[in-house]
Amino acid sequence: MAENTVTVTVAYGSTKHSITVTGLDGNEPILKDLSDALVQVTGVPMPAQKLIFKGKSLKEMEESLSSFGIKQGCKLMMIGKRNSPEEESELKKLKDIEKSVEQTAKKLEKVDGELAGLKNGFLAKDLQAEALGRLDQRVKVASEQFMKILEQVDSMTLPENFGDCRMKKKGLVKTVQGFLAQCDKIEAGILDHLAKIQSKNLALADS
Repeated sequence: MAENTVTVTVAYGSTKHSITVTGLDGNEPILKDLSDALVQVTGVPMPAQKLIFKGKSLKEMEESLSSFGIKQGCKLMMIGKRNSPEEESELKKLKDIEKSVEQTAKKLEKVDGELAGLKNGFLAKDLQAEALGRLDQRVKVASEQFMKILEQVDSMTLPENFGDCRMKKKGLVKTVQGFLAQCDKIEAGILDHLAKIQSKNLALADS
């Protein structure tokens, strides 16, 4: 039975780090868990790390440590460069932008939940149209915020060697584009529900 907590020694430069890695959800630790821990301890980003065990370079991040023969008390070596202070500063900017993406996404989630409530008919028909109008406004605000964030990320010029930053920037752009698509979907849902209410109201007026 493989342990779900392993302590190993990793030599980086002239320093030896004792790293204790615990697997997620009771599973045994994988190489990515060790790599994550080394980012915290050494400041070397994951893409720049080269982990060596018994002369072999370890690459398969999702593989368990035990599959490489790594167990309690084993010694490994790591080679890799820390990010420059300039890159760290750009990374911090991207992390701050990431936080504002999360905050806007939470607002969008709330709108989606309220729209589902309206569709289930928790409100009188005359009040529904008014509520939908307010929701539509909130989606538009969220969409504008996402667009501003996208412009902000796009305007960042990162040198070729800022690999960590470039990867994070790419991921952030993809995430924001996904949320913008979600805004369009929710807005279409609002307009669709509004059209249904109006056609019902017209039918009632005609009868």
